[in-house]
Amino acid sequence: MAAAGLFCAAAIAVATAIPAAAARSLRRHPAFLPVPVPVPGAARLRLSFSSSRIPPPRGATRAAMSSSARAEHEAGAWYAVPGLSLRDHRFAVPLDHSSPDGGAAITVFAREVVAAGKEDASLPYLLYLQGGPGFESPRPTEAGGWLKKACEDHRVVLLDQRGTGLSTPLTPSSLSQITSPAKQVEYLKHFRADNIVKDAEFIRLHLVPDAKPWTVLGQSYGGFCAVTYLSFAPEGLKSVLLTGGLPPLGEPCTAQTVYRACFKQVQQQNEKYYKRYPQDIQVIHEVVRYLSESEGGGVVLPSGGRLTPKMLQCLGLSGLGSGGGFERLHYLLERVWDPVLVPGAKKCISYYFLKEFEMWLGFDQNPLYALLHESIYCQGSSSKWSAEKIYGEHESLFDPIKATEEGRPVYFTGEMVFPCMFDEIHALRDLKEAAHLLAEKEDWPPLYDVIKLNNNKVPVAAAVYYEDMYVNFNIAKETASQIAGIRLWVTNEYMHSGIRDGGSHVFEHVMGLLNGKKPLF
Repeated sequence: MAAAGLFCAAAIAVATAIPAAAARSLRRHPAFLPVPVPVPGAARLRLSFSSSRIPPPRGATRAAMSSSARAEHEAGAWYAVPGLSLRDHRFAVPLDHSSPDGGAAITVFAREVVAAGKEDASLPYLLYLQGGPGFESPRPTEAGGWLKKACEDHRVVLLDQRGTGLSTPLTPSSLSQITSPAKQVEYLKHFRADNIVKDAEFIRLHLVPDAKPWTVLGQSYGGFCAVTYLSFAPEGLKSVLLTGGLPPLGEPCTAQTVYRACFKQVQQQNEKYYKRYPQDIQVIHEVVRYLSESEGGGVVLPSGGRLTPKMLQCLGLSGLGSGGGFERLHYLLERVWDPVLVPGAKKCISYYFLKEFEMWLGFDQNPLYALLHESIYCQGSSSKWSAEKIYGEHESLFDPIKATEEGRPVYFTGEMVFPCMFDEIHALRDLKEAAHLLAEKEDWPPLYDVIKLNNNKVPVAAAVYYEDMYVNFNIAKETASQIAGIRLWVTNEYMHSGIRDGGSHVFEHVMGLLNGKKPLF
């Protein structure tokens, strides 16, 4: 993310409520059963951010539901994983909330989670917004981590943000149905934080008894969305918890500011990595030489893409910024070469490494991250491939071939999307023109209202990670100064993935700032 995290790989699901290995795989769920659920209103909701308030649903009581209301919200039966009960919800929402009647509709999926045995308990609701952009919510396999703790006192809603998971997912194959790049851009422009918040309000009004406000927990990019929520629909919020998710405010496009700051932190993370694993300096030099001397400046990946020295640097996206990332990256590099079984055989990069490399990036399964990552920083201005520009400013330091020739460590990059990805990642090639159009698009609507944030009345608590590679510490502090009443917990105990790595500790700490269990000073 950053500023979202990819997990930013959050990204790439950097923060989950379950063990990381389980979070990476989607679990099959029971067949969906269309059971009518009480809805506080029958007519289609009109959601608009033209004013700070979102109109309540029109119509009658819960007992008198129309067929159209049933179509807008359907719920499945309860099912279980160890320690938790879960129920699937699907909502029919407008693609464009400003044109709800007659326009295209999409499905938004949310999974309701409670502690086992509390299915009928009267509990306050907590909405979880995942990092990204473009990544689905965690798939719980058991009660554990922050989710277990949250379910002690809350009914948790895990939202697959529009375009991800089971929410009318946008994949390279589904986007291929839209044959014109310009039309792809017209479709994709509806998948930013502003519409994610409108979806959340739609769900709250349909799902929460009496449409009461709920608490929102935003991790990484989910925190960005939560600040958008505070800006345009604060009446829907009881409180807000942010973990590594304070977005930059201010300029029409803050992407360059973010990347310029993040490159400095990426450099520091590289220096720390090579101090821990100095033997990897030579390993990377050998790989860069091999790739640069190969035909076309790289080798073919299993999917048909190409691994080049610059693409190799992208391993830093997941490897440098989350808990355990250094170790995972080092162990991956241990398997970079095929063994020589026959004397004199040609040295080759192993299939294992090439396959793992693609799995690390994950852009083929979640193209929204690559397509929209820079656009999440835009309000009335274009990004113009900001990361590529800032990379050019640091090219003398980050150029992998030059570093290899000079015997310096080759620095990995962080949470940046580069134009070359749409050439070298096979699944993204057909989206290349749309990506360039998105990079030039200027008429992005506002995502934040600084005046509203300055006068915020919603209780807000945030975990700010001092060494966060995705959300720069100084930028986060500046944003916090603009949100009235926010309570900060600054720590270097965790990295960007603290909500995942810290068990229940991070959740308990930020919640404690709100409920008086933690001192303010």
